[in-house]
Amino acid sequence: MGNAPLITPVILSGGAGTRLWPASRRSMPKQFLPLVGEHSLIQETVQRVAEDARFSSPIVIANDQHRFLVAEQLREVGVKPGAIVLEPVARNTAPAIAAAALLAPGKTLLIMSSDHAIQPAEGFRQSVMRALPAAEDGYLVAFGAAPDRAETGYGYIKAGDDEVAEGVQSVATFKEKPDRETAERYLAEGGYTWNSGIFLFTSRAYLTELEAFDPATVAACRQANDEAVRDLDFIRLDAASFAGASDISIDYAVMERTGKAATTTLDCDWSDVGSWGELWRRSAASKTDNVERGNTLTIGVEGSLIDSSGPLVAALGLKDMVVVATKDAVLVASRERLDEIKQVIDELENRGRNEQIDPAKVYRPWGYYESIDAGDGFQVKHIMVKPGGRLSLQRHAHRSEHWTVVSGTARITVGDDVRDLGPNQSTYVPLGAVHRLENLGDKPVRLIEIQCGGYLGEDDIERLDDIYRRG
Repeated sequence: MGNAPLITPVILSGGAGTRLWPASRRSMPKQFLPLVGEHSLIQETVQRVAEDARFSSPIVIANDQHRFLVAEQLREVGVKPGAIVLEPVARNTAPAIAAAALLAPGKTLLIMSSDHAIQPAEGFRQSVMRALPAAEDGYLVAFGAAPDRAETGYGYIKAGDDEVAEGVQSVATFKEKPDRETAERYLAEGGYTWNSGIFLFTSRAYLTELEAFDPATVAACRQANDEAVRDLDFIRLDAASFAGASDISIDYAVMERTGKAATTTLDCDWSDVGSWGELWRRSAASKTDNVERGNTLTIGVEGSLIDSSGPLVAALGLKDMVVVATKDAVLVASRERLDEIKQVIDELENRGRNEQIDPAKVYRPWGYYESIDAGDGFQVKHIMVKPGGRLSLQRHAHRSEHWTVVSGTARITVGDDVRDLGPNQSTYVPLGAVHRLENLGDKPVRLIEIQCGGYLGEDDIERLDDIYRRG
C-alpha cells in the first residue's frame, strides 16, 4: 500500500439532537454546537483523524438543509472533505453508509457519528488500528465503550469467546436498550460494552452483508449514486431512487444478523452527548456537583446544570435541576425528567411555534441573521454578510424592508439602482422590488433590517438568481 491512506472516515451528520433543546434546534442541531470544547462536535470528529496520514479525507453524509453548515464548519478547521453527500430523504444509517461504500469501492471505512465526544483522540486512533486487521479480513467491527454505570440509554454488545484478531473478539449478541434491572445485571456480569455506533469494515464486506439481508436497499442506493448530480461542492443523491431504500439502522439491517460481526473496546472516554443529563455527568466536578456555563449566577444550588448563552440566569436554592437559556427560549427541568424533553418539542409543534426549528441566530451560506425584535406587522433583524457573501437576487410579495449599515461596505441593488453604502447609511426596499445585498470587501458587513408587512415569514422569498443554488 506504500504511503496511501488505509482508512476512509465516513461521518454521519443527520441527527436532530432534540434532547438538547433549546441549544439544539432542527436547523442547528447539536453536532454544529461547541458543547464540550472550543470546537463543535462535528469539527472535533473530523479533527480526530485529520492530521494522521493513515486516514484519508472524510466522506460526510448530511441532509440538504445543513449542507452549508457542514462545508463552513469543516473550512473553519482546515479540513477539506473527500465528498459531502446529501441525503434527499432521511433513511437512517444503513442506506447512508451504503451510499458512502458505493462512493469508496475497495476502501476500508471508519463509520463515525458527527455528534460524539471522545477523549483522548490518540486512544481512539489506537483502537481503530487494532481493529484494522480484522476489518481487512472481512469482519464488520463494532467499537464498544467500557460502561461505568448501568445506563439504560445505550444498546449493549456482548463479546463472544473467539478472538478473530489480536484484541478483537467475535460478537455473541447485540442487546437493545435495557431497563434498569437488566442494565445493572450486564454491569455485574461483565463482558458487555455500550454500543458506540462506531464501526470499521471494508466497503465490499458491508455491501455484501447488506445485500444478503436487504438487496432492494443496495439496489436503491446504487441507483441513487449512479444518478447523483454534483451541485457546487456537494453530491446530491437521486431522490426518487434513494427513497426506495429501507428506513433502517445499520444495527438492525446488518450487525444483529451477520455472522461476520466482531468487536473491540475503545481505549478512550466516549459519550454520545445525548442529553443535558449526560453533559452534567461529564462536567460536574465541583463540591456541589454543579455545572455552570455562560451568563449565570448561582447561590445555594446543588447537583444542577445552569447554562445561558443569553440573559443572566440567577438560580437560588435549586437541587438536581437543569436550566438552559438561549436568546429566545428557556428550559427549566428536573434532571430526573430530562428524557421527556420530546414532549416539549411536540407541544411546540402542536402550537405552531418555531422555537424548536430555528434559533435566534440563523446561519446562511452568506453569513447569518439574528432576530432582535418582532411584533404585529414588523420584525427587526441584525444581518451579517461575510466577505464575498452574496444574498440572492429576490423580491417579497408581503413586506418592505429598511436597511441601515452599521459596519463595512455593502453593495445594495434595488431595482435598477446599484450603490455602495457605508456605516450609518441606509436604503429602502419597497414591497415587490427586486433587490440584493452583497459584501465585496474583506471585512464583514453588518446591518440592521426592519421588515414591515402583513406576513413576515422566511418563505416569502422569490429567488430570481442565487449563487448558492437554493430553491
